[in-house]
Amino acid sequence: MDRTAIILQARMGSRRLPGKTLLTIGTQTVLEHCIARLDVAGLPLIVATTDRAEDDAVETEARRLGAQVFRGDADNVLHRYIAAARTFEVTSIVRATGDNPLVDADGPLRVLELARNVRVDHVVESGLPIGAAVEVVSLSALERASDVITDRYDREHVTSFIRRDQRFQSLRAMAPRPLRRPGLRLTVDTSEDLEFVRGVLESMDEPQPGLAAIIKAADAHLMKTIVRQRVQRGA
Repeated sequence: MDRTAIILQARMGSRRLPGKTLLTIGTQTVLEHCIARLDVAGLPLIVATTDRAEDDAVETEARRLGAQVFRGDADNVLHRYIAAARTFEVTSIVRATGDNPLVDADGPLRVLELARNVRVDHVVESGLPIGAAVEVVSLSALERASDVITDRYDREHVTSFIRRDQRFQSLRAMAPRPLRRPGLRLTVDTSEDLEFVRGVLESMDEPQPGLAAIIKAADAHLMKTIVRQRVQRGA
């Protein structure tokens, strides 16, 4: 029987922004923002973190937020996903990452519906802002990929091999037109990203805004930043 769940990878050991998973945006951690938006889909949610001691804090935060937790390999993220799916008997995985606090809350159900209709190994949307997309992949595809992958890069990036190898059926679909803004960066990978996302959310009154509203607010925040910088240069 098919069982679907969101598996959200998260860890403290980021090279560019250490500990970013538990840094705050407003009153909530980055992880809390991720979980709150992904919970809109109404699917089981598993936080897949590493077995390193530093990620004890990730497990504590995830459980506080009501998520299930799996801990596994720190470097072989592909294996972590496979092991998490097997442990919780998941056959269809919505993959999300813990550095995307403004992920499209409607994305999981949209790509799941598409994956079920076309019956492929993997589905992801194109055109969304960076950090807004999720992807759907079957456990069987991950297992088959794991058997033939030789490059460490593909074990770290989980679906990269499936997306390019002809032995798999991967569909890249266009996102809904109002949500297409591929040049907009909404992920949190650097301290600059974090400050930008903080600024965007501070400018919004909605507790759980949709992606279209976020894009509009982000564009306005970018424009204000550009104007302020020009004024400062001219002063």
